[in-house]
Amino acid sequence: MQIIYELAATLATGLFTGAAFYIHFVEHPARMEYGPPLAVKEFTASYKRAAIMQPSLAFAGFLAGILSWLSGATIWWLIGGAGMGFLFPFTIIWMLPTNNRLNDPALEIDTAWPVELLAQWGRMHRIRCLISLASFLLFLSLLKWA
Repeated sequence: MQIIYELAATLATGLFTGAAFYIHFVEHPARMEYGPPLAVKEFTASYKRAAIMQPSLAFAGFLAGILSWLSGATIWWLIGGAGMGFLFPFTIIWMLPTNNRLNDPALEIDTAWPVELLAQWGRMHRIRCLISLASFLLFLSLLKWA
């Protein structure tokens, strides 16, 4: 069962990381090119979808990393899983206030304020990318291919 948990942790974390990097390098820069009104509109639509997928993948990576460790794998599986688990408090404490402001229908989208909020969101999202990448690379290095 341990190998199943390890593969699940690696797959979920890899999918999360891939989606996060796509958002960071493709989607977010593209939305920023269109100015505040369209950028905020696109963010709102994208956020609704990502708010379902990203936490599910993060939780799967977190849980499978812990289950790998509980099944006899090294403590590094717990550490990688904890990295994915850390994304929850990071998102809730640091990112959610910005997300809520960007999703607020009363946001004045014809000002410079949304651009600053989106830039701030991008910087915080970069941290999530790096944390998930670290967990993914750790999990990959721990897999036993023989």
